[in-house]
Amino acid sequence: MTRAPDKRTAIGSRPPANPHAEVWIRQGDASGVQKGDLYTARLTLDITPAMRARIKVSAFTQGITVADLLRALLEREFPGSTP
Repeated sequence: MTRAPDKRTAIGSRPPANPHAEVWIRQGDASGVQKGDLYTARLTLDITPAMRARIKVSAFTQGITVADLLRALLEREFPGSTP
């Protein structure tokens, strides 16, 4: 059995940067602090499917994300200390 010759495609040089694209990419930087800067710890917990459904419905009816709903709930229950 003969082997077919390798058909490799050369990768060219990187295209020059597009300044308009760079500005578009960095638009999020202009608004200051991002969620990723604020929320750096992840919390995992096990809940029942019924509880998850109730949480999701509550968040949806309030027009917010589940994460934002739970952050607000945790902040109310465990407020930060004020100096």
